[in-house]
This record gives sequence, structure tokens and C-alpha cells, in this order.
Amino acid sequence: MSFKEIKPQQINDNPFKLIGKDWALVSAGTKEEFNTMTVSWGGVGVMWGKDVAFTFIRPQRYTMEFLKKEDCFTMSFFDEKYKDALTFCGSKSGRDYDKPKETGLTPAFTEDGIPYFEEARLVLVCKKMYAQNLNAESVIDKENVEKWYKDDFHKMFVSEIKKVLVKE
Repeated sequence: MSFKEIKPQQINDNPFKLIGKDWALVSAGTKEEFNTMTVSWGGVGVMWGKDVAFTFIRPQRYTMEFLKKEDCFTMSFFDEKYKDALTFCGSKSGRDYDKPKETGLTPAFTEDGIPYFEEARLVLVCKKMYAQNLNAESVIDKENVEKWYKDDFHKMFVSEIKKVLVKE
């Protein structure tokens, strides 16, 4: 099955379900070396006149090393039957495991060499625009600091959606 390109406004999925319940794989790197990890925090919207996706990555995650080096990354969304693969990718480190081999997911690459997966049903190709470390001082509802953090706050990435690929 192949992908076709659509505009971000043509995405029919509910973003709350897509990101919060279905989850996504964030993938960054090159054809030679990349990593992927599961995310369930983020969203989509408009910033600085551009269609954007935002996501949050903890600094110790292996994928962060690739996000720091590359301007672009992908967010790949899957059907429910891939939930076990996403669970694995969210709980195991790419430092220790070959995630595509372990999950059976097939790496694919955009014409610019940005990794995603053939089994995805929707792929957002994102270009980083803004990044900021979250911190306790900026959290207004302090209950969230107690619930979600010890000392390893996420880094937020706001990225322009450069391309949207959907399964045909």
C-alpha cells in the first residue's frame, strides 16, 4: 500500500484520540541511524501562521539525541492492531533494542531521508520551529508537578507540519 499527500486541514481524525489514546511514534535521524519512541502527549494547531504539531520528550530518551541533531522528524500514527508495537517502543530504549526488528515495523524514509514506518496510516513530517524545556516554575497548577515529575521535565517541541501522508 502506498501513501498520498494531503494538507493538514484534510486530516479527518480527532486529534485528542489520535495523540492521547492511539499514540504516535516520533522518529528522528537518518537512513544510516535513527530511533523511534512512543508519545501520547501533544497536539496540533496553528502558530506563527503555520500548521503545527507539538510534542513532549523527556531529556533522557534516546530519541532526543536524534531530535537535537536533525531539523525534521516524523509522527507516525497506526491502527489499533499495532498497539503492542507502540507499547514496546514506549517502554524499551533504542540504545538496547532494535525496535523495528523487535516489533516487525518496517522503516521507510521520505525523499529527504526522514524516518517513518510503512505500517502507519498517517504520518506528519515535521520541521522544528521552537523548543523549550518545561520547568516547575512555569507550571501554574502545581498538582501537575507532583503528579508527573520528579526532576526530569519534558522538552516541548513545536514543529511546522511540512507534509501529511495518508495510506491510500
